[in-house]
Amino acid sequence: MATPATPAVARTVGPLDGLRLESSGPPGPADGLVAEHLRLLGARGDGSSGSRLTVTGEDLGEVTARTTWGMTATDEATAQAATGIMAVHGRRDGSPRGLAVDYAATATGVLAVQGLLAGLLASARGGGRTAQVEVSAERAGLLAASQYLAAAGAEEGEAAELAPGGPPFTSADGTVFELETLDPGVWAAFWRALDAPEEAIRQGWRPFQFRYATACAPFPRTLHEAVRASSWERVRHTAETSGADVCPLRSLAERAAEYDGAPPWELSPRDATYAPGRASGDPPLSGFTVLEAGRRIQAPLAAHLLGLLGAEVIRIEPPGGDPLRGMPPTCSGVSARWLALNRGKKAVEVDIKSPADRERLREMAADADVFLHNWAPGKAAQLGLDHEHLAAANPALVYAYTSGWAGRLPGAPMGTDFMVQARTGVGEAVRPADETPAPSLMTLLDVLGGLLGTEGVLAGLLLRERTGHGVRVDSSLLGAADVLTAPARARAAQGLDPRQPAGFRRPLPTTDGWIALPDHGAIPYDVRGLSTGQALLRLRERGLAAVPVVTDLALLLSSGSISRDAHGAPAVPTPWSFV
Repeated sequence: MATPATPAVARTVGPLDGLRLESSGPPGPADGLVAEHLRLLGARGDGSSGSRLTVTGEDLGEVTARTTWGMTATDEATAQAATGIMAVHGRRDGSPRGLAVDYAATATGVLAVQGLLAGLLASARGGGRTAQVEVSAERAGLLAASQYLAAAGAEEGEAAELAPGGPPFTSADGTVFELETLDPGVWAAFWRALDAPEEAIRQGWRPFQFRYATACAPFPRTLHEAVRASSWERVRHTAETSGADVCPLRSLAERAAEYDGAPPWELSPRDATYAPGRASGDPPLSGFTVLEAGRRIQAPLAAHLLGLLGAEVIRIEPPGGDPLRGMPPTCSGVSARWLALNRGKKAVEVDIKSPADRERLREMAADADVFLHNWAPGKAAQLGLDHEHLAAANPALVYAYTSGWAGRLPGAPMGTDFMVQARTGVGEAVRPADETPAPSLMTLLDVLGGLLGTEGVLAGLLLRERTGHGVRVDSSLLGAADVLTAPARARAAQGLDPRQPAGFRRPLPTTDGWIALPDHGAIPYDVRGLSTGQALLRLRERGLAAVPVVTDLALLLSSGSISRDAHGAPAVPTPWSFV
């Protein structure tokens, strides 16, 4: 079966127009993704590949990005094992599991593009030439798991139990689906209508609510049984009347059939009279101001990365402050998870329901370089805080919206991580052929969506620097899903089996832990009777570079690469190394 032609995507002026892309060196993590994103942004090259990608332009000089696996990892499987990804993804199932998608490599690729764009932006601003940026899959993996690592190193225990269990659910007629609500009243109404026991409804809310934080949801089995006794039509009707959202798991073939070929972000220039400024320090984004009105993970992570690159980040928080600041577990009274995304940011309390405070926010945006938010669809326009409103006073503003669906799928459910995973075939892609499709309870798309949001903002800032235009940047969890599943979706589009074979990236148990082999590595004997150390030694004698699987995230905290911030919370290393 022939691969369908990729739909034509309209493209305006790009931030890398006129720049040349060259690749060299041995293969590295996500070489193809880096090259593809750079071409989508306007760079032109000869189609070669390699772990060193160089962008050159007469006005910007030359910047090279180099990707590596890291000190311990040698490929995707060992990177997932060494950084805690296998441990977190496996919580729902009760033992470490490898993601069947190249998650660490994908994050590495997006971070490498960010580094290139930041280096080019610094050069365009006269802040000195960055010759090279290096990103490793190990550091990318630590960043992806940073919230879970932070919680593991907190002063107190988790607020919800870490035990196997969680969605998706299966109806009496076999429909597998995800359920979403952020309201405990809606949760209770949904389950009461399905005749679930009151005690199970009460006990189930807390693990369901905390699953975004813990990557598991051990709620009572009677909730699964209540769904199994109900038809899909009854479940769907119950969700509609109670206010909950349900989404059947879609296949990769279904996603491939509707895929529109859109890039992971959209840059929409706006005429402005921006006068490029001069860099005021060593970090690439030194001197820039970012206003962030974000909640949960996607937008706060995007702004956090901009802060790591040198920008001043000011969080817009509701009166009384962000309620997630106190979410347990805490360090010095502040949520460890919250600090993983928000340390180092300033905060201003703004009541966006108040006309006076909204006007104050517009005044703040008039002096900012970036305004970034992930409000619900239509909320910014309703508040008079959409791009057109803020650009009236600051035409050169880079206005960034990190959404769930980017308006690309009419009738889509609530745009949260697990619902987007269900709707786009991620649940099928992340599990090998001998596992039932199910979204990962690790927040894969929130994190990757945040990375793509940062990438889009950096592209917008570089476009503004080179053209004088203000820019609107739209990115989404849908875009993150499409980037993550691209290889599997391409196989599905050709009529091939999109899933990896049975047992793919499944760690092997030892007497005292687990080990992970490199992808496609074959083990010559049973290691279940050996200790982890014995198994690794024997495998290395046979030339197999296996690694121990990190199952206790707290052990990573003593590895030397993870530091502690002023609150005592774990802080993963900055993902880029600039030279």
